[in-house]
Amino acid sequence: MEAGARVEVGEHKQHPMDFALWKGAKPGEPSWDSPWGKGRPGWHIECSAMSMKYLGPTFDMHGGGKDLIFPHHENEIAQSEAASHQPFARFWLHNGFVNIDNEKMSKSLGNFFTIRDVLARFDPQTMRYYLLTTHYRSPINFSDQNLNEAQGRIKYIYETLLRLSQKRTPGDASPPYRESWVGEIVPRFVEAMDDDFNTAKAIGDLSEVFRLINEIADRPADASVDGRTLRAIDKGLKDIGAVLGLFCDEPAAVLDRLSKAKQADKKVDGAEVERLIAERTAARKSRDFARADAVRKQLTEMGVVLKDGPTGTTWEIA
Repeated sequence: MEAGARVEVGEHKQHPMDFALWKGAKPGEPSWDSPWGKGRPGWHIECSAMSMKYLGPTFDMHGGGKDLIFPHHENEIAQSEAASHQPFARFWLHNGFVNIDNEKMSKSLGNFFTIRDVLARFDPQTMRYYLLTTHYRSPINFSDQNLNEAQGRIKYIYETLLRLSQKRTPGDASPPYRESWVGEIVPRFVEAMDDDFNTAKAIGDLSEVFRLINEIADRPADASVDGRTLRAIDKGLKDIGAVLGLFCDEPAAVLDRLSKAKQADKKVDGAEVERLIAERTAARKSRDFARADAVRKQLTEMGVVLKDGPTGTTWEIA
């Protein structure tokens, strides 16, 4: 607010606190005729004009980066309310900066990327999950490490959702929930979102939900209690996911996408992996354990992790 601290004091201002609604045209600039000669709208008036044209003199929510509060948004309020004599925006949502490896992202630094760039390497569900785990007013730091951790979390979530879809436990509606808080999943989510869109808390609160799903899937079923609990969790996650854009994709499809993306990233040939697994299985059946171990070692060196189970051998990229 100190005159000359931000920009030089201009000779065209009657007072250093003034800001331009209309700027005189400079040679080569687009311009329009006006009672004051050729010119163009000032930066602030453009936004007031567009929002008031399409949303009216008062609207609910105005967003933008926190660096726009002063002077841009304050000037929007001043000029709009002076013109309309009505409140301009009821709620202001100012998002934190995006940092790249702890440095502010900007075109001038050349360290920016597009959504298309990110989606070429990471699943859309990973991107959405990562953005939502930070409160929108806080800075968010993009790095390969952070996005890989988010991708690992999405993999765990959809593996858990796959188990939920496969655990069809009967039971009526009368028994209590396995955990008393299960019936509060959606109200707790609403409470977090009512607290300035606190998506980070909303998602954090779901950790115990996924833990409980796996706990139930791992143990002998209490048909009635588990049935009611899992149905409530399934409905709650669908309701929450419909708001966040998460948890609603087919689990098997997401896991397949993640697996193929990782294979491509590590340059692993899935058909070759399957061939080697079949060779290892045959060697184990013929009790040629030396060959089986050699194949397993070869797969490990390729970055493949084997999981032997009662129904056969599955694999994933480490």
